[in-house]
Amino acid sequence: MAAQGSSALPPLLWLLAAALCGAAGGAPSCHEVRTAFQLRQIGPLKLVPDVPTAESDLQICQHRAPTCCTKKMEESYQAAVRRERTQSIQALNFELKYMIVGHITAFQEAFESLLRSGENHTSSLLKTAYRPMAKEAAAPVKELFTDISLYILGAETTVESAVLRFFDSLFPLVYSRLINPGITDLSEDYTECLRLTRQDVNPFGRYSKNMVTELSKYLWASRMLSQALSLGIEVINTTEHAALTKECSKALVKMQYCPHCQGLTLIRPCVGYCLNVMRGCLASVSELDAHWREYISTLEYLTNEKAASHDLEIAVMGIWNSINEAILHAQLNGPQLSATVDKVCGQPRQQEGDLSSDNIVPVKEVTEAQTFMMAHTSLNNKRSSLPLKASKNDKSRSLKKISREFINYMKRSRTFYASIAERLCDGDLVMRDSSTCWNGEDVVESYTSRVVSNGLKAQINNPELKVRGLDPLISNLIDKLQHFNQLDAEKAKSKLGRWASQDLGSGGGRSEDVESSGDCDDEDGCQGSGDRIHTADILKDKKTHPENRNELKPTAKKIDTTTTTSTVKSSSKHSVTGNGNSPSPSDSLLILTALTVLWHSSL
Repeated sequence: MAAQGSSALPPLLWLLAAALCGAAGGAPSCHEVRTAFQLRQIGPLKLVPDVPTAESDLQICQHRAPTCCTKKMEESYQAAVRRERTQSIQALNFELKYMIVGHITAFQEAFESLLRSGENHTSSLLKTAYRPMAKEAAAPVKELFTDISLYILGAETTVESAVLRFFDSLFPLVYSRLINPGITDLSEDYTECLRLTRQDVNPFGRYSKNMVTELSKYLWASRMLSQALSLGIEVINTTEHAALTKECSKALVKMQYCPHCQGLTLIRPCVGYCLNVMRGCLASVSELDAHWREYISTLEYLTNEKAASHDLEIAVMGIWNSINEAILHAQLNGPQLSATVDKVCGQPRQQEGDLSSDNIVPVKEVTEAQTFMMAHTSLNNKRSSLPLKASKNDKSRSLKKISREFINYMKRSRTFYASIAERLCDGDLVMRDSSTCWNGEDVVESYTSRVVSNGLKAQINNPELKVRGLDPLISNLIDKLQHFNQLDAEKAKSKLGRWASQDLGSGGGRSEDVESSGDCDDEDGCQGSGDRIHTADILKDKKTHPENRNELKPTAKKIDTTTTTSTVKSSSKHSVTGNGNSPSPSDSLLILTALTVLWHSSL
């Protein structure tokens, strides 16, 4: 019986088709059906009858004539179409998934290589400029770069917490090895006191906050890119394994296997018929289209403008410069720092007699090393390329290239979810060059029913199946894509405006309070200033509640909290902002360099 709106074949053609099932003597047979059933591994061969039967309990492939199908075969056919549909979508997704997974691997390898280079660069220069503390500083440096790597990979941490934790660990070393090199009582209690004091006295001036700002400016894009790539894989995996509705399963069986019931194992669906069935089955998936297009635009922005830019390499390799300037600032304000620390933590024991040559470097050697390092850093900042460019085999060098190739491919996949039904109906599934095709009921010359477009709303008029609503899994994916795209758009807009205003209004002499106001936020990897805790309050709490400590008790003196706080703030103010007649940190560095040059000239 021909479907409505279809052009049925003449009875002669039906006889020819029936001959495909014919056996010797013209007796009807299901031999071809059994062969196809076995070759496609649809189910046990015993389910297929040897000859057509008058099966009356079929739910999908209902025909008046005798049939080669049974109800058990229909159930096997439904399982087969679910399996085949998953395999077909996986085949379409393979190249896209391969590109994303490959770029995740390449991105991680390139960035890890960049971080290793930055860590080695920082450690080697510390050994050159600050040998007394270089060995002990190795662990904090390693921890800093590990925290940066975890931040990039999406860990629940921030750039600010990583940087400030590093300077917390660095201050006891700078104080005891460079500012007061004779200290021998570097116990756990005293070290902890110095760590807490660092938060209040701000020995490193604005340089610690500058380091947070610089790293946050460029690392957030790498973090966003890492999250974007993971989200892309999630989208692909979810669409591959999305469950078929009962209506879709029945429609696919009717399209692909109901012809077999009549012995027509070689006939293929009409193009329009296939499009209607696939667009109905993939109505929820096609709703990803607009959000996927925006996601690709987000990837392009993150890849081209930020994560793959040379600025990222400059920021990572420039970590040493920030650390060096911070240490020099602390040394220049050594007397003020010592006075404040003595009030908070007490006076530690000083080593009498000659100091060990392993721990102390002559002042002349330290000054020469620092002057050399300042000149080295200045030259590095002026170079058009970093040491990463030296090796053609360096993986970090190829980050731009692999990112460019990746985004060029991803841009071609903008319409992936808008065209997935068409791609599934392409190839061997449909009859394009034949004069006949299957329309769901009969073999016809053409499919004349209405062909609907993509999308959930368009399926109201789909003549082949009913679509009840959006798949919850796809709905969840859409929410994630919307959130990510919106977050990135707001972030990019905020960044561009903030950096533009910073470039226009940048100037020297900003205090720590100004430096910490709004240059970066939580999404950058910065924490609010309210997270800071005053040293005196912590020490007082530990003194009052010794159970808060595991074993050790504080060695800090009992002091007047109000007096200490005001003293610390005053010392910090004079050492950081350079108000009044005190020279600013940048002027002090220039003076130090000039004096060193004059000293060497006089020798």
